[in-house]
Amino acid sequence: MAKIVCVLYDDPVGGYPPEYARDGVPVIERYPDGQTAPAPQGLDFTPGELLGSVSGALGLRGFLESRGHTLVVTSDKEGPDSRLDRELPDADVVISQPFWPAYMTRERIEKARNLRLIITAGIGSDHTDLQASIERGITVAEVTYSNSISVAEHVVMMILSLVRGYLPAHQTVLDGGWNIADNAARSYDLEGMHVGTVAAGRIGTAVLRRLKPFDVRLHYTDKHRLPQETERELGLTYHPTAHDMVPHCDVVTVNAPLHPETEHLFDDALLGTMKRGAYLVNTARARICDRDAVVRALESGRLAGYAGDVWFPQPAPADHPWRTMPHHGMTPHTSGTSLSAQARYAAGTREILEAWLEGRPIREEYLIVQGGTLAGAGAHSYTAESS
Repeated sequence: MAKIVCVLYDDPVGGYPPEYARDGVPVIERYPDGQTAPAPQGLDFTPGELLGSVSGALGLRGFLESRGHTLVVTSDKEGPDSRLDRELPDADVVISQPFWPAYMTRERIEKARNLRLIITAGIGSDHTDLQASIERGITVAEVTYSNSISVAEHVVMMILSLVRGYLPAHQTVLDGGWNIADNAARSYDLEGMHVGTVAAGRIGTAVLRRLKPFDVRLHYTDKHRLPQETERELGLTYHPTAHDMVPHCDVVTVNAPLHPETEHLFDDALLGTMKRGAYLVNTARARICDRDAVVRALESGRLAGYAGDVWFPQPAPADHPWRTMPHHGMTPHTSGTSLSAQARYAAGTREILEAWLEGRPIREEYLIVQGGTLAGAGAHSYTAESS
C-alpha cells in the first residue's frame, strides 16, 4: 500500500463552502490542440466543488482510502518541522499545486527515501528539483493543459484592467467617490497597441488568440517557432529573443516556464529597454522578473503597470514589496485554480495515480521526468543539467 502526501492551500476563512454561486461548470472534453481532458476511471466529487483546499483533498480521499492507501492532506509546508517534512521520510507520492507549492528541494528529495512519484495538480513543475528527481529515478508528472485556458483568461483580464485603469476606478466606487478625471488620467484603449508574449506554448498562444479581436498588433518570442499558418492567421511578428521583442511592445505578457535561461530575465537592463509607460503581466513564475527591478520600474514610470499572479516565495510574506508598489494588479496565484480548472486538474491527478498504482503507463503528455531523464512535456519545456 502507498502513502500519499498531498499539500493543498487552506480552506476559506469562513469554512468549507456549504453551497456555491453556480450549480456546476461546463464540461470540457477536448482542448484546443485536440488533447483530451482527463479521463480517470471514476470520480468521487462533483465538478464545481472547491477541491484545491485541504477539505476538498482533490477529491482523492474516498478513492485512495477505499483501496487501503494512506492519504495525508496538509497545508503546513514551511520549515524543517512542517507537517510535510515530518511525513516525507516514508512517503511514496507527494502531490501539490503551483498555487501552494510543496518546494521539493534536493534536501527534501534525499530525505524521502521511499519517494517514487511527484505530481503537480495543475501545470508547472519548477517547484520540484528536476535534476535531483532525475538522479533518484523519481517520476514527476503534471496535469498538462488542465488550467492553461484558465490562466490565459486571467492574463487578458489583467491586461485590460491595467490599460483601462479598472482597479483604481473600482476603488473610487468602493470609497464613495466620483472623480472621473482622476481615473481617466491613466486610462487608455488597448486597440492599436503592440502586445507581445514571452513564450507561445499553450498559454501564450491562447492569450494571442484571445487578444486578436481587440485589433492589436501581436508579437511573440519562443525557442520553438510557431507554424507559418498560425503566424499568418493571427498576424504575428516573431522575434528570436525577449530582448529583441520587448522594445517594440506596449504590453508584454510572460508565459514561459522558469528555468536557468528565464530566471531574472526581466532585470533592470531588460526593463530599461521597454517603452516608457509599457505594461508587464506575469502569470508564469515570479522569479522570471527581478523583484526589486519591477518596483523600481514602476516608481520611475518606466512601467505604467505590473500585474502578476505569481510570487516568490508562495505564500508571499506580508511585507513583500509587490503588495505596496504603485500601479499594480497583483492577485494571490488564483489564475489557474478556478473551480472549473480544479475539476480538470483533480481528475487528472486521479488519472495519474490510477495509472501509477496499477502499473500502467502515465500519459506521455503528463510526464516531466521519468526513467532518469526528462520526458513528455518536460523534454519540451525544460533543460537537463549537464553531467
